[in-house]
Amino acid sequence: MSDCVFCRIVRGEIPSKKVYEDEHVYAFHDIHPVAPVHVLVVPKVHVDSMAHLSGEHEAAMGRLMVAVGRIAREQGCADGFRTIVNTGRVGLQEVYHLHLHILGGPDPLPPMLKR
Repeated sequence: MSDCVFCRIVRGEIPSKKVYEDEHVYAFHDIHPVAPVHVLVVPKVHVDSMAHLSGEHEAAMGRLMVAVGRIAREQGCADGFRTIVNTGRVGLQEVYHLHLHILGGPDPLPPMLKR
């Protein structure tokens, strides 16, 4: 998708503060962080959402999941972090390119949802 904002970031057409890159994965700081550490991790191949994954995405998604722990530790989240994947309208996905949020910082994060 040539007009997808995350595809354009991956291609270097839109600047980002990159924290990690390999042949399958690109990670960068969120421009509107909600925690001291807020990194977005995206597969380089365009996939609209988690609901659109298929067997052909296994290598990229496996690499993405393995990279998350490394990225979080490198960003100072040795004591833990939260990962979030918003999917579709009900999941409040804002950009329709699959992406995972890494959230963390020195203090515990607030609860995700009210009980």
